[in-house]
Formats: sequence, structure tokens, C-alpha cells
Amino acid sequence: MRRKIACTGIKPTGVPHIGNYFGMYKPALELAKEYDTRYFIADYHALNSVKDPAVLKKNIYEVTATWLACGLDPETQIIYKQSDVPWTFELSTMLMAFTPKGLMNRAHAYKAMVQANTENGKDPDNGVNVGLFTYPILMAADILQFDSDVVPVGKDQVQHLEMAVDIAEAINRNYGKELLTIPKGVVRKETGLVIGMDGRKMSKSYNNTIPLFLPARKLRKLVMKIVTNSQTIDEPKNPDECNVFTLYKLFANEEQQEALRRRYLAGGMGWGTAKQELFEVMDAYLAPMRQKYEALMADTAYMETVLRQGAEKAAAIVSEKMTFLRAHMGM
Repeated sequence: MRRKIACTGIKPTGVPHIGNYFGMYKPALELAKEYDTRYFIADYHALNSVKDPAVLKKNIYEVTATWLACGLDPETQIIYKQSDVPWTFELSTMLMAFTPKGLMNRAHAYKAMVQANTENGKDPDNGVNVGLFTYPILMAADILQFDSDVVPVGKDQVQHLEMAVDIAEAINRNYGKELLTIPKGVVRKETGLVIGMDGRKMSKSYNNTIPLFLPARKLRKLVMKIVTNSQTIDEPKNPDECNVFTLYKLFANEEQQEALRRRYLAGGMGWGTAKQELFEVMDAYLAPMRQKYEALMADTAYMETVLRQGAEKAAAIVSEKMTFLRAHMGM
């Protein structure tokens, strides 16, 4: 029996933040204990919005360094650049032949742009490139080419995975056999949605992120800006309705959480103290990874080697899958 496959990709569209780590990197790396992994840098997906080659290259290094700093082992886990495996795009073309346009019309990112354009009195498709419109199809190819069993996803990516399943099932029905494995999503409830500085989902689009590897001094400065209410020091506070405590739970152990919870409920603690407690657990957690990340960013030649070797492993797997699909599709 083959070992099951986990697959996911991250777009290099900016500095990775806390939400990325708990929503994607950490759960993906935990899956490596049970699954063979195929993790990639989604540079073609990023091209829809990042047009500056120098920026894209820097972003690719940042995401690669993050994977490695967070614990990915390139000797036992595959990591590669999406653009280095050309068969992905051949499969994407095949999938298009089985994808209704109406399915793409319902994609969240596309619908959001259309809605924004309409509200602003613009043409509905203003600023929409075909890469954005067909994004879910390329994502489906990324996943299906490996016969992936599970895909760690954030809540905002669940729809795209469901579309990949719809497309794969359409192909399997058409040919009367399972040519493509039907993947399942893995969303960790406790970290599926990480809040940002203002209590909303942590997102670059809201400008409320906490970069993952900020130097300690800058990290503390940012933590001190987290939005809280106007309660005084003496007033008891509800930890379950607090942005600071919500983030604290991600980094602290159960004993630390319970101790801070008691201080919230007892009163006598100001927001500055709560934020200092958050900073201290965050810095203790992130410092070892930060050190590795900084060393990796100073050695891009090593990362290039890792990505090239990963691409060679991925290409060998995908080219075999494409030979299989061509034969069964009559090509």
C-alpha cells in the first residue's frame, strides 16, 4: 500500500506573517509525520499580482526560507517552485476541458473583484486577468498531479479545494475509472482563522498582519499597537473577547494561558501588561526560527539548490502521472 500524500502551496506575494504560519506552515509540517509531502512555492499564482521580477524573486526566497526555518526537511520532504514543473500546466489545460465556466464565475476572489467594480461604477471585469479567473483550475492541477490525499488549507481556500474535487470527479465519471485521486481538506479549527492587529482576519489586504520574523524590538512595538477596548487597569476583563489573549493562546502552553486568564478576570492588570506578556511568549516561540530564517536569507545559493533538487523529485512524479493520463485520455 502506498504512503498517503499531502500537498499544498504558498504564494510568494509578501513577507509571511503569523496567520500564514498557524494557518498553513505549521499544520502542513505536522502532516509530514504521517504523509509524504509535496509542498511548493506558487510563483505562477503570484504572477497574477506581482509583476516586478526583483520583488517576485525576493518573495520566493522569503517563502522558501520560511518553510525551512519552520522545520521542513528537504531530504525527506519535497519543496519546489511551481514554475519548475512544466507538466503542471499541461494538466491545467486538460482540466479546463472539464471545467464549466459557471464554476469559475463562483470563485470568491473573482466574485469579490466583480462586486467591487460594480459598486464603484466600473466594468465588472475591470482589472481581472485570465490568470485570476482560472486560478482555481491551476490550483486543482497543483493538487491532482500528485494524487494528493489531503491538502492543508485555510478557511479562505476551502472553496478552491472543493472546485478541485468537482473537476476531478467530472473526469473520473467521464472515463469510468479513478484517473485522479479525490483529495480532502485539512483545516485546523483552532488556527483556521488567525486574527490580526484589529481583530479581523490577519491579512495583507487589511494591513493588520504581524510579520513572522520581525526582530524582537520591532515585534514588541507592533504588539503594543494591537487594538483593545477602553477598560481601565482595575476592571476585570474578559479574555475570551480580547484580541491580545486570542493571539496569546497560539503561543502559550495551557499553564501559561490559565495563569493569564486568572489575571484578566481578577482585574488590576492593564492592557500594556497583557501585551507585554504576549510579546514575551511570542518572542520565545519565534526566536529560534527567526535565527534560522536570517541565516537562510543570507545563503540564497543553498535555497536555490534545495528548490532545484525538489523540482527534480516533483518532476519525476508528475511526468509519470501525465504519461498515465495521456494514455487513458486517448492521446
